[in-house]
Amino acid sequence: MNRREAAVAELEGRIGHVFHDRELLERALTHASVGDGALKVRHYERLEFLGDRVLNLLAAERLMALNSEAREGEMSRLMAGLVNYHACARVARRIGLPNALRMAASASKIGARDKDTVLGDACEALIGAIYIDDGLEAARAFFLEFWAEEFARLDEPQIKDPKTQLQEWAQGRGMPLPLYKVVGREGPDHAPSFTVSVTVGDYEPELAEGRSRQEAEKAAATVMLLKREGPQ
Repeated sequence: MNRREAAVAELEGRIGHVFHDRELLERALTHASVGDGALKVRHYERLEFLGDRVLNLLAAERLMALNSEAREGEMSRLMAGLVNYHACARVARRIGLPNALRMAASASKIGARDKDTVLGDACEALIGAIYIDDGLEAARAFFLEFWAEEFARLDEPQIKDPKTQLQEWAQGRGMPLPLYKVVGREGPDHAPSFTVSVTVGDYEPELAEGRSRQEAEKAAATVMLLKREGPQ
């Protein structure tokens, strides 16, 4: 058994689900870089599309059960805290998914194996694969176990949006407002990845990625704050 095979076996042990369809599991763990986009290599993007829908259903279902009196706006806020690529990436790391991923050496070399966007997509693909392999109950069991920490995070004190923090930081120093610019867009239309730069005054621009322009802007603002002021 090689290192990756051992990682896949460990992953199945952690999630408590041994796949009946081994090809399905392999597809869920295959990054699009494998085969340089060759059509014959089946990667996880289609499973990610399904997994995203299953995840949204399970999160909404659980929130409805836990918050019987919450209004739609509050439910939407809580939902956003549970279903995003950062949360999915944290779950991916908890279950040991990074080491089980199959990707081209070139992608691994530039750090793709540890990117939140990549891990988030792969985690959703795994949820989609579990759903196909063993049904909604199996997917629900995975969600309830590995999203428990994400539900706990919802009870933590809320902090200001990082873009608001950065704006206040700049204004407090008599500097112009932060300037955001989209410098890159990759991925399919149903699962794009944006790269955004943020510039404040004479400081060097900072870059960050996100599944939407807004997410990327927030991430870039966070990077700028951390580099200039330290943890908030």
